[in-house]
Amino acid sequence: MHKTTLQYAKVLDKEDPLAYVREQFHIPTDQEGKEWLYFTGNSLGLQPKRTQQYINQELQDWAKYGVEGHFEGETPWLPYHEFLTDKMANIVGAKPIEVVVMNTLTTNLHLLMVSFYQPTKNKYKILIESDAFPSDRYAVASQLKFHGFDPREALIEWKPREGEELLRIEDLEELLNHQGDEIALLLIGGVNYYTGQFLDIKSIATLGHAKGCKVGIDLAHGAGNVQPDLHDSGVDFAAWCTYKYLNSGPGSLSGVFVHEKHAYNKELPRFAGWWNHNKKTRFNMRQSFDVMQGAEGWQLSNPPILSMAAIRASLDMFAEVGMEALRNKSEKLTGYFEFLIQQIDTDDIKIITPENPVERGCQLSIQVKNADKSLHHKLTEQNVITDWREPDVIRCAPVPMYNSYQDVFMMVEILKSLL
Repeated sequence: MHKTTLQYAKVLDKEDPLAYVREQFHIPTDQEGKEWLYFTGNSLGLQPKRTQQYINQELQDWAKYGVEGHFEGETPWLPYHEFLTDKMANIVGAKPIEVVVMNTLTTNLHLLMVSFYQPTKNKYKILIESDAFPSDRYAVASQLKFHGFDPREALIEWKPREGEELLRIEDLEELLNHQGDEIALLLIGGVNYYTGQFLDIKSIATLGHAKGCKVGIDLAHGAGNVQPDLHDSGVDFAAWCTYKYLNSGPGSLSGVFVHEKHAYNKELPRFAGWWNHNKKTRFNMRQSFDVMQGAEGWQLSNPPILSMAAIRASLDMFAEVGMEALRNKSEKLTGYFEFLIQQIDTDDIKIITPENPVERGCQLSIQVKNADKSLHHKLTEQNVITDWREPDVIRCAPVPMYNSYQDVFMMVEILKSLL
């Protein structure tokens, strides 16, 4: 049983085997040098201290070698994306052939839908969760319009039940039983951005495939946060950003997963560029297009090295710490957070994130009755950096890489005083 004292939080930090990792990050401070209580890793992860060194190395090689940096230096640029593959694959539970880092998230979702959304006259609908992140909804609606369908009729929503916030897998099954013959694609957020619910990806894939649907997952709020085991799940594809839990910097590149079962299918429709052309003949400019095998076959252009250097810095940290250890701390951290929230003597707050730590990411979404964004502003004035989502939810992400139990204790004490 947890305790509600600062001393107890300090004991938990002292016993935390990952406490040392916090020192490897830049923690933002106010004008007086006081550290923020930073709970928005679900929007932008903090900067690892080693990131500057990794980027500086590429700047130095650019200065030293010019164009020859593609072949010279510590990390030649031509194969640079390959330096990221194995470690990224480990984070999302994939095989190296199934993963590549390229472009940005919504761009990649569109490129993947070119291949995996192949509507027919009778099977053309796309299913998303009702509270999907807006960019997913916009992307899917635009794909439907591009193919000549009306999103008002062809966009199907998997909704929570009346009076509930969380999705039930049996409701998805019922949806598919009724409309599965008309649905071509499921595109679902693996961890819902609003509630923090970690969905059963394998069950989603099984249900979708049973009805002949392709299944894709947006892991923007999952990669580096949960263990999605993408290969074993059987989903056809997935994509995620790297600037949230993967700490690679604002607007950084995206990761892509394409299941091994599609790795050698050169007949899949896709857009082409010279970077998904066979690397052995890529620089023989007179060759006809010869698509690469695996996820690399969805690349288009040579990658931005400075962004990839930041990703490499972060992935090296993940390899050192390990996803299993991070996930273990995450469940303990949100469990402690949940306990403290429940001790606040008021009926005005409610946690809408799943109670079972296995069914959530490192996020608690706190619903505050009759609140508005002024509460968020008051938290910010107290150096508590959270995420406000209309109409009345504070999203808080205690990230196991750099948040401490003391962070959580202090945040709840401040919230309590404001309530």
